[in-house]
Amino acid sequence: QVLLVESGGGSVQAGGSLRLSCAASGRTFSRYGMGWFRQAPGKDRDFVVGISWSGGSTMYADSVKGRFTISRDNNKNTWYLQMNSLKPEDTAVYYCAASRLPGASAQQREYEYWGQGTQVTVSS
Repeated sequence: QVLLVESGGGSVQAGGSLRLSCAASGRTFSRYGMGWFRQAPGKDRDFVVGISWSGGSTMYADSVKGRFTISRDNNKNTWYLQMNSLKPEDTAVYYCAASRLPGASAQQREYEYWGQGTQVTVSS
């Protein structure tokens, strides 16, 4: 059984930082792209960032460029989202996802496995 488990969410004031982790089990994802998505209350789930299997290619939503950084550790089957300069509009449930393809992608349909989500709340 494949499981993706996020951790690191919480509440922070605007301007603060959080680091999310996503640990995968049940399958090795070292040859697949990974990503993070988020869903704010009353809104659709949106793409945040994606990373290729090697980490050599990344994609960021315009709203997070320069503030968020994705990374991965294939030895640990884990990937991370460092979030700096957080804003209230970053408040959402954040989901990690594993792609069925090796590249970085913003397309949700390319992601095969999803975590259960972790809440991030940024107060002003």
